[in-house]
Amino acid sequence: METRLFVGNLPFKIAEDKQLSEIFAEYGEVIQARIILDRETGRSRGFGFVTMATEDDAEKVIKALHGQNIEGRALTVNVARPREERSGGGGGGGGGYYR
Repeated sequence: METRLFVGNLPFKIAEDKQLSEIFAEYGEVIQARIILDRETGRSRGFGFVTMATEDDAEKVIKALHGQNIEGRALTVNVARPREERSGGGGGGGGGYYR
């Protein structure tokens, strides 16, 4: 079964999904790799997600890469938590004095 991993503290030089995928492919089959980008600048936000083909591949990656120093940064690699549901938003102000 596929396992989605959170990858934190990524070096900012790793800015393409392909680069991230290549690092993880050494430890098993990568289904998808995605670096999260800043909406305004288009630059890496320093974290991403990698989906491994099996739980065994995911465990190998976590053991091999969690805490590993890549380009001066210790990677955080663990199983991604499910995304929390968010409420509909702010709701807006109640208006002010109206004449």
